Amino acid sequence: MAPDADATRSAKRADPFAPLTSEMLAVSDGHELYVESVGRTDGIPAVYLHGGPGSGCQPDHRRLFDPERFCAVLFDQRGCGRSRPKGSREHNTLPHLIADMEAIRERFSFERWMLVGGSWGATLALAYAQAHPERVSGIVLRATFLGTRAEVETGFTTRLSQFYPALNEDFLGVLPEAERGDPVRAYWRRILDPDPSVHGPAARAWHDTERTLSEHKPSRTRIDLGALNSTRPLPATPFMEAHYFSNDSFMTPDQLLRNADKLAGIHGIIIQGRYDLLCPPETSAALGKVWPGSEIRIVEEAGHSLYDPGVRDAVMRAIADLASGTPR
Repeated sequence: MAPDADATRSAKRADPFAPLTSEMLAVSDGHELYVESVGRTDGIPAVYLHGGPGSGCQPDHRRLFDPERFCAVLFDQRGCGRSRPKGSREHNTLPHLIADMEAIRERFSFERWMLVGGSWGATLALAYAQAHPERVSGIVLRATFLGTRAEVETGFTTRLSQFYPALNEDFLGVLPEAERGDPVRAYWRRILDPDPSVHGPAARAWHDTERTLSEHKPSRTRIDLGALNSTRPLPATPFMEAHYFSNDSFMTPDQLLRNADKLAGIHGIIIQGRYDLLCPPETSAALGKVWPGSEIRIVEEAGHSLYDPGVRDAVMRAIADLASGTPR
């Protein structure tokens, strides 16, 4: 249910980034999505697409949008964050997420909206824009990810061993020797195994490795092998990532590059960290070559994370710049 109108107005006076609305939106197959809006009701329509897959929208994501200019919608994707059933991977595919976005757009009566997403959020933004280009006023991407197995496998094998050889040894060491020849697929199998003694250590090791790869100056560069069987709650993202990536993100090979012609006429700004080990500049460059309406902005001294120095500010500037040509 949407919050009480008087309470919402009071919250807005105290905090311009407080949600205008928040609700659980029923979509298909028994899923309910947590959806909130921020800004002004007559503002420029926009939607924020979180990463993972498997994470969720955070309060700080609201602050990417000028509340005096935008009506921005944020939501937790199927099985993520506050959406229900929590962690569910049933009826959870990329086409489902695209259909959910259409349901949200119609819920807010937006004719078109700006798409903002990073990493997996960039994948979803591109897939949605190619499915519904007439509904997109512009796109801001951070850390271009095309949703392919090759991108994930290269990040967790070649780049991991090149930049963090000791961490690579930890990562491989979690697996039985017989499974180390194809470690990424071995990890996915283990993470999706129903036995907690199998999926628990694998999920923690995957999560910790990915965290190191995602930061330009990580605070930790080794896996705490002694904590892999901890009783602490397990991270959510490895399970959704294994589900999506082991199914090729529910796309055909190189789908987003092959269908880039459908982005014709859509202006996009791509924010790219120079030293992003998970979504390197070559991926943004490949997309830019087949998307004439795109502009790539490199952030030096930054990696993959939104919170690496300069990245968040660059995303905010891109949103503002794109909005300057976006009709209300």
